[in-house]
Amino acid sequence: MNLFLLSVLIIVSGGTLAVFLSRQFVMMRWVAVLSIGSGCCMGMLDALSRLISDAPLAFSIGHLSTLGLEFRIDGLSAFFLLAIFGICLMAAVYSFNYLSHVENRLSTAVSYLFFSLLTASMALVVTAANMLTFLLAWELMSLASFFLVVLDYQDPQNRKAGYLYFVFSHVGAMFIIVAFGLIYRDTGSFAFDATALAPPIKLLAFVFAFIGFGSKAGVFPFHVWLPHAHPAAPSHISAVMSGVMIKTGIYGILRMYVILDLHTPATGSLVVIAGVVSGILGVVYALGQHDLKRLLAYHSVENIGIILIGIGIGMIGVATQNPIMAVLGFAGGLLHVLNHAIFKSLLFMGAGMILHKTGTRTIDALGGLLKRMKITGVTFLIGSLAIAGLPPFNGFVSEFLIYLGSFRGIAGNPEVFALSLLAIVGLALIGGLALACFTKVVGVVFQGEPRSPAAEQVDEKGPAMLLPMLILAAGCALIGIYPGAFMFLATKAVASLGLPYGRIPTLPFAHLSANITLAATLFLAAVLFILALRKILYQGKPMGRGGTWGCGFTQPTARMQYTGSSYAGSILEFFKPVAPLQEDHPPVEGLFPSTTHYHSQIHDIVALHLDRFVVAPVVWLFDKLRWIQHGDIHLYIGYILLAIVVLLFFV
Repeated sequence: MNLFLLSVLIIVSGGTLAVFLSRQFVMMRWVAVLSIGSGCCMGMLDALSRLISDAPLAFSIGHLSTLGLEFRIDGLSAFFLLAIFGICLMAAVYSFNYLSHVENRLSTAVSYLFFSLLTASMALVVTAANMLTFLLAWELMSLASFFLVVLDYQDPQNRKAGYLYFVFSHVGAMFIIVAFGLIYRDTGSFAFDATALAPPIKLLAFVFAFIGFGSKAGVFPFHVWLPHAHPAAPSHISAVMSGVMIKTGIYGILRMYVILDLHTPATGSLVVIAGVVSGILGVVYALGQHDLKRLLAYHSVENIGIILIGIGIGMIGVATQNPIMAVLGFAGGLLHVLNHAIFKSLLFMGAGMILHKTGTRTIDALGGLLKRMKITGVTFLIGSLAIAGLPPFNGFVSEFLIYLGSFRGIAGNPEVFALSLLAIVGLALIGGLALACFTKVVGVVFQGEPRSPAAEQVDEKGPAMLLPMLILAAGCALIGIYPGAFMFLATKAVASLGLPYGRIPTLPFAHLSANITLAATLFLAAVLFILALRKILYQGKPMGRGGTWGCGFTQPTARMQYTGSSYAGSILEFFKPVAPLQEDHPPVEGLFPSTTHYHSQIHDIVALHLDRFVVAPVVWLFDKLRWIQHGDIHLYIGYILLAIVVLLFFV
């Protein structure tokens, strides 16, 4: 038995044992965390060794004569396995303290079962070597994540989120099946080999696959399920779903690109445009959110957009015979897959700590948490800087590679110039809006004064929750300061795409990495020098404490602080055509006005029109077909016989 398969079995056994040990609450958590964690460690080390040594692995499970389950681990699979096993390891450790309520012992055991199945199925998805194996693993992944979303099924909002996710998952799966069906029609095989297809069929299959995989990745406009499902799941599951599960959609897009061998400008144009739209609208909708986890969910849409911009630039580089543009685009996109997995998981875990201690996810009900939750505040700040693409953290490195690849296309033909310029402007706008959004989050949640009793008496006890956050924050800094090894891993994954350029040279990446390291080191040295100088100059001097300036009021209160709505209001006003703002604010009237209120809500234009243009027509159609369902068993048998007779004409 190979090490990969052994690691998957250990992970699943940990989740299964948790159900049988549900009465022994502490033992159940220890067994589940140790089993899932050790399996993830084993799988991560195996993937890393295969990625570095260029040692692909192919194996199959031949006990099923009709259905052959085939698997293959190449550089692309190994790179995604690193992210999957690494983030699931951190989530398993985090869950030990997060799932600590003994009264929920049964739901905790069930959550470990489906968490283990989700981890195993994601690993199987990125290693599947034929269509049937891929679809089986994909369906298992969708079902496991669905049950984790509806884990707290007593909440109607969670049930709604689960149903929405279920529908989008299976509609997306149907598009993937159509893409696979087009390949099977011409090849007669379930193998991942479509090089002999005609170019129009290849392009059509890619479009269907892009819609199907884009639905799982949260690409606009197929993202509607994402801001509902991520807040509904437990926070460590939100970290896994946002950090790595949606990346299986990115993997699927890349794998179909390799399978189809479709090096045309059309594919790159589609991916870049989808990336820019997803990135900009994702961060705009995030700016208008009042729920912390929902805000982070929309940022997943944004970062999927950044990844797609990088991949699209790579595809355009291949189509236009621009190898440097291609390698930089693909390497930047793949490195951002890993970077986003790290900092987004960190942010969701930070949000989980806040929810665990305060009982609320409402941004405007928090405030002043940095004084009482220093580790959570500092690590969340690091994740915020990383997701905004600021140095010296990891988000900057991958976005910098995508920028460089885009600038390489400026000198191309008019179409390539326009797409490259679109990518550059889109990345700049996304970065600026992301910085504004996380300035709002850090300022309102962690600074100032508590805005409600929930934010006053808090602590951050729970070493199993703090340790993964510290490790992930250290990962953000490590990749940002010393990116060389991680650029090397990304180029190894790019090499497995089979680009027509032979071996990818590593020397330019080594020079680039050295320059980033030098700049980051000088920046950190300057920051440390300023902090040390401040410490020396203020040593021995009395430090006073007082409220924030209250505009001349002698008794300022927490209600005089900026809210998230007021901070982001001017920015959202500019994007009103694509992000309609609904305000509820009764007018203030009279000399002695009564108590009033203000509430605002940003509407997602896709979600806003989904019921009217999609759901209502479908419901109307099926309502008209209700006559088919009579409840008579004889009629149903007749339907079956009629279907068999019709099928005989096609067999």
